[in-house]
Amino acid sequence: MIGVGDMVLLEPLTEESFIDNLKQRFDHSEIYTYIGSVVISINPYRSLPIYSPEKGSLYLYLFIFLLEGKAGNNPNKCLCLFLQIDLAFKTHIFLLSPPSFLPAFGNAKTVRNDNSSRFGKYMDIEFDFKGDPLGGVISNYLLEKSRVVKQPRGERNFHIFYQILSGGSEDLLKKLKLERDFSRYNYLSLDSAKVNGVDDAANFRTVRNAMQIVGFMDHETQSVFEVVAAVLKLGNIEFKPESRVNGLDESKIKDKNELKEICELTGIDQSVLERAFSFRTVEAKQEKVSTTLNVSQAQMKVRKKVMGVLDIYGFEIFEDNSFEQFIINYCNEKLQQIFIELTLKEEQEEYIREGIEWTHIEYFNNAVICDLIENNQNGILAMLDEECLRPGAVTDDTFLEKLNQVCATHQHFESRMSKCSRFLNDTSLPHCCFRIQHYAGKVMYQVEGFVDKNNDLLYRDLSQAMWRANHSLIKALFPEGNPAKINLKRPPTAGSQFKASVATLMKNLQTKNPNYIRCIKPNDKKAAHIFNEALVCHQVRYLGLLENVRVRRAGYAFRQPYEPCLERYKMLCKQTWPHWRGPARAGVEVLFSELEVPEEEYSLGRSKIFIRNPRTLFKLEDLRKQRLEDLATLIQKIYRGWKCCTRFLLMKRSQIVIAAWYRRYAQQKKYQQIKSSAIVVQSYIRGWKARKLLRELKHQKRCQEAVTTIAAYWHGAQVRREYRKFFRANAGRKIYEFILQKIMQKYFLEMKNKMPSLSPIDKNWPARPYLFLDSTHKELKRIFHLWRCKKYRDQFTDQKKLVYEEKLEASELFKDKKALYPASVGQPFQGAYLEISKNPKYKKLKDAVEEKIIIAEVVNKINRANGKCTARIFLLTKNNVLLADQKSGHIKSEVPLGDVTKVSMSSQNDGFFAVHLKEGSGAAGKGDFLFSSDHLIEMATKLYRTTLSQTKQKLNIEISDEFLVQFRQDKVCVKFVRGNQKNGNVPTCKRKNNRLLEVAVP
Repeated sequence: MIGVGDMVLLEPLTEESFIDNLKQRFDHSEIYTYIGSVVISINPYRSLPIYSPEKGSLYLYLFIFLLEGKAGNNPNKCLCLFLQIDLAFKTHIFLLSPPSFLPAFGNAKTVRNDNSSRFGKYMDIEFDFKGDPLGGVISNYLLEKSRVVKQPRGERNFHIFYQILSGGSEDLLKKLKLERDFSRYNYLSLDSAKVNGVDDAANFRTVRNAMQIVGFMDHETQSVFEVVAAVLKLGNIEFKPESRVNGLDESKIKDKNELKEICELTGIDQSVLERAFSFRTVEAKQEKVSTTLNVSQAQMKVRKKVMGVLDIYGFEIFEDNSFEQFIINYCNEKLQQIFIELTLKEEQEEYIREGIEWTHIEYFNNAVICDLIENNQNGILAMLDEECLRPGAVTDDTFLEKLNQVCATHQHFESRMSKCSRFLNDTSLPHCCFRIQHYAGKVMYQVEGFVDKNNDLLYRDLSQAMWRANHSLIKALFPEGNPAKINLKRPPTAGSQFKASVATLMKNLQTKNPNYIRCIKPNDKKAAHIFNEALVCHQVRYLGLLENVRVRRAGYAFRQPYEPCLERYKMLCKQTWPHWRGPARAGVEVLFSELEVPEEEYSLGRSKIFIRNPRTLFKLEDLRKQRLEDLATLIQKIYRGWKCCTRFLLMKRSQIVIAAWYRRYAQQKKYQQIKSSAIVVQSYIRGWKARKLLRELKHQKRCQEAVTTIAAYWHGAQVRREYRKFFRANAGRKIYEFILQKIMQKYFLEMKNKMPSLSPIDKNWPARPYLFLDSTHKELKRIFHLWRCKKYRDQFTDQKKLVYEEKLEASELFKDKKALYPASVGQPFQGAYLEISKNPKYKKLKDAVEEKIIIAEVVNKINRANGKCTARIFLLTKNNVLLADQKSGHIKSEVPLGDVTKVSMSSQNDGFFAVHLKEGSGAAGKGDFLFSSDHLIEMATKLYRTTLSQTKQKLNIEISDEFLVQFRQDKVCVKFVRGNQKNGNVPTCKRKNNRLLEVAVP
C-alpha cells in the first residue's frame, strides 16, 4: 500500500502528515483515500485505468455487500450518496445505482467539464426485485438562469448551444435558422468555445441518441431543438431607445430579422412578441394598465463572476458573491449539518449495535449559522421576503439596513454598521455588503440585486405571449400564460421556494443511509501531476477533514468482523494456525491473549473487534509481515530440499544407465582385441606346423600325405584369393560412391554461382552437366521458381495484395469471355475517380454518405423509355449502391447490396452493363438499371467482391449478347449488334419496341 489508505489509521495525526499522505498517494496515481466510509477523491486531471471491466466486476460485488449492509430488509431505505463532480466541483446529489448498472463501468471514460451545471439535483429511482430501474423523479434546486445570458471569465454557456452548432447537420441548422459560426451569437463565450479534449459534435450525437433511448419521438426532439435555437437567437435582439409624444421613454427592436426567425421557430405572432418585449401590463382587480419598457428594462442584466475555491458540496466564494451564492451556501450549511449529524449517528448506532460503550464527542454545530439564515422571525431570508412584499420604496439598501438592525449582534454576521464587525476600517467590507462566517470560512455578499433576484418575476405579457404560441412545447412551458387561469396573487419569492425545497430535501435525507465523497482539486491549472500543497491544505481545512478523522477515531480507530480478522492474523498464534475449528470470536480472543495485547486497546463487539489506537494495528501488521517472511523461508527451505533430492535421484539413475552402456562398450572392445590377437597367434602356429610337417616328409610313404597337405593349403590359398577379389570389387563400389558424391558436390557449387535472377518471369536456367542429373535438375528448377515467387509475393503490402486479388478476380470473371478485358489488364483499379471528400461541390453528398466509399465514378444511365443517356454519380459502399445527380450531388436512388441479384453484359468491346434487382424489393419499383461506363471491368469486379463479402453469396455475372431486363411491369430484351463508327467507341441505344432495346456496339 502507498502511504495510509484510511486516514483513521494515520499516525501521527497532524495537518502536515495528512497533506503529506495525500501527496504521496497522488504521486503514485492513488486518487482515493478514506476516512472510515468517507472517500477523499483527488482529481487527477487525466484518464486512469480504474474503470476497466475487471474493476467493474469488483465494484459490483462490493456494491452488493454495501447494499445488504446499508439497506438491510427495508427496500425503501435506498443508499444515498453525496457526490461532487470532480471537474466541475459543484454540488450534485445522486442516487447510487443498483448492481445492474455497474457492468457499464467497462465503457466508462473521463469527460472533461469546463463549466458547472449550475443547479443541484436530487434523484429518487425505483427498482424492481432484480435491481433493474422502473422509473424515477428528479428534483432541481436553484437553476442559475443568468448563466444563459452571461458567463464568468473562462467558462462556457450551457453545452447544448456549442454542441448543436458543432454537431448539427446542415439540414438541421437550416431548419433551426442557425449558422455554425459561434461568433454570430452574443450568448456564446468565444474564449472558451473550443475546449481541448471535448468533441462537441460527438457529444451532440450522444445527446440525440440518449433522447431516442429514453423515448423522445422525432418531432419532440425537433421541438426541443427549436426552443434551444430560439433562446440562442434571443441574445442577438438589440433594443434602441425612442421617445413617445407623452415624453415617456420606450424601447424598439433594431433589427427585426432575428425576431421574425424566432417567431417562425416558436409559432408566435411577431406583433404579439414584439409588444411583450416593449410593454408591461399591470393588472389589479378590474383595472389593467400597460406601461412601456425602456432599453435597460427590456434587456437582461447579470453581474460578472469569477470561479473561486469551492468546497465538497459546491461552497462558493467568488470575487463578487450575490443572491445565487448566498442560497447555494445556505444549502451547503444544511448539508454540512446533516453530514455531521448522520456521521455521529452512524458511529453511535454501530457502537450500540455491537454492544460497545458510547463516548460523547464534542464537535462544532453549525445550527447557529443555519438559524441566522432561515429563522422565520428574524432570519436573513425572512427579512428579504419582508422587504420584497412590503409596500413603498424597496431597494437593496433598505434590505441591508434591516439586516443591520435585526442581525447586528449575531456573532456570525458582519457589516459596516453591525456591532460585531471588528473591521470598520477594512476596505474589503464596503457599505453595500455584508459578511457571514460560514463553517467553511467567511464570505462577503454584494447586496445589490438581492431584492430583484428574490422576486424572480416574469412579466405576464411574456407568459401570455409564450402561451399563445403554435409551438406545443413552448405553450406547455408557460401554463401561467393562459388567460383563463390568471392568478393575481403574488407568487412566492425565490428564497422562500428554495427554503421550502431545502427543508423537504433535509427531511428526505434524514431517512437515508448516506455515504460521502470529498473531492479535492490538486491545482488551479487543471493539469496532471501537479500537487499544490497550499491549495490542498486550504480545502482540507474548510472541508473539516481533520475534524472528521478525530470524530471517527474518538472511540476506536479500527474495526473489523471476526472472520476476516482471524483469517488475516491466525498465523501469529500456534493455537489458531493453520486452522481454528471453533467460533471466530473465540479464535480472536485466543489470538489477542497469546499476543498479550492490553485489554484497554481493544473491545469485543457482537460481530466485530474494535481496536482503539492505530499503533496496535500497525504492530499486528508488523508481526504478520515478519511471520509471513518466516513462513516464506520455511516454504523455500522445504522446496529447495525437495528439489535437491529430486535432482540427486535423477542424476543417480542417469549415472547407472551411463555406466551400464560404457561397460558394454568396454567389454565389446576388449573382446575384439582378444579375437584379433588369437587369429594372429593361430596363423603363426599353423605356418610353423606346416613347415615342420614338410621337413619331416622325407619318406616316400608319407609323400602322399604331404601332397594332400599341400593341396589343402593350396585350396586355402584359392579361398583367400577369392576373398581378396571380392574385397577389390566392394572397394570399387565405395570408390564409385565417393566419386559420385564429389560430382554432386561440384554440381551444387557450380549451380550456386549460376543462379538466374529472382524475377518470376525470368525463364533462364543453367544447363545440366551430366545426363543422370536430368530429373534432379528439373526438380531444382521447379523448387527455385516456387521460392522466388514466394519471395516476390512477400514484398507486397496489404493494399497491393488487395489490388492483385481484385485483378485476379477480374481475370477469373472475364478472361476469354469479355472482349474488353485485355485492355483493362494494364489499367490500375483506382476506385475513387471522384474526389468527393475534397471537392466542395460534393459536400452534401459527402455528409449524406457515412460509410466508406469503395468506388465513385460518373456513369451514363440509360433511360428506360427512349434509350438516351444521363450522367449519374455511381457510388458503391460496403452495404449499398447509390446513384446521385452529377450537378447537385443529391442522391437519386439507394439500393442495398442484398437486393442486387445479377449483373449482365455483352461479350463485346463495350462498357454497357445491366444491374438486376430482386423482385418485390423497395429499390425495384422502377425496374432494373442500365449503365455504360469506361471502367466496366473494375466496377463489376468490385461489385462482385463487395456483394460476396456482405451477403456471403456470389453475384451472378451473365455475359451474353442478348439478355432480359425488367422495366416496371414488362420485360425487355437487350440485344447487342454491330454499329457504325460515327459515335466513336461509345455504344448507342435505341428502343425498337416495347420488347426490344437494341445496343449498337462499334
